[in-house]
Amino acid sequence: MPSAAATADALEPTRSLAPAGGLRRAWRQARRRPASAIGAVVVVLFVALALGAPWITSIDPLQTDWKQIRKAPTLAHPFGTDDLGRDNFARVVWGSRISMQAGVFSILLAIAVGVPTGLIAGFYRGGLDQAIMRLTDAWLAFPFLILAIGLVTIMGPSLTNATVAIGLGATPTFIRLTRGLVLAKASEDYVLGARALGAGDLRLMSRHILPNIVSSLLVQATISIPIAVIAEAVLSFLGLGVQPPAPSWGTMLNTAQQFLDTAPWMAWWPGLAIFTLTLSFNLAGDGLRDLLDPRDY
Repeated sequence: MPSAAATADALEPTRSLAPAGGLRRAWRQARRRPASAIGAVVVVLFVALALGAPWITSIDPLQTDWKQIRKAPTLAHPFGTDDLGRDNFARVVWGSRISMQAGVFSILLAIAVGVPTGLIAGFYRGGLDQAIMRLTDAWLAFPFLILAIGLVTIMGPSLTNATVAIGLGATPTFIRLTRGLVLAKASEDYVLGARALGAGDLRLMSRHILPNIVSSLLVQATISIPIAVIAEAVLSFLGLGVQPPAPSWGTMLNTAQQFLDTAPWMAWWPGLAIFTLTLSFNLAGDGLRDLLDPRDY
């Protein structure tokens, strides 16, 4: 006779896990929404750029050359040089590593704090839910960027502190999203059936609810990462994130603002990199949302 746990698992909706079917579905989505596919490809290219920075460019992004100050783009320096003669291409490439680190790790922190909190609030409800959500509402009363600036000001300017501040600023979004998803899934028949068969709270949350809300959380993460990238650039621009001479797109824009008339290329490339990365993440997020939408299965 099958155990209660096995019977409870059998009640859960079947999710398609066939690799071939998933690839065919992804190909259909790519043909139907080519912009999303292009966005995903560009995101992958930026990830490769960040990971392969030491091999993509052999020029030290911190190396100065007083003979090449504010030189226009050439074959030797395809993105030109900055006010200290440093190669802009090398700085943009190495800056991608900082932006990706801040964007990804800050959202991972938000997920690590927000998802368990929202899961507990939505599952147990009652007074605990009310307490958590009132604190979350108070948290959300502070604008995201203002909160991040305040936290970095208190902790001190650095990439690590900026990442933590951005992650804490994004946490309430994941708390509210997770709670709403849990409230919807907790009333599903397969969860009620599993509870009736004796499944405990931990098993219900980890085995029957959490796996069925992961897709929505992944979509939210892909939408939140570009916001975190922009936030890191803003903090660095204001001198609260990565500190000079480290190559950051935000610090590059801060320096370039003084030379917009004489050396506009100093602002072109970091600005274009921020725009391209954030747009690509948003396009990829739209495609991922459609790909994981169960109504299309």
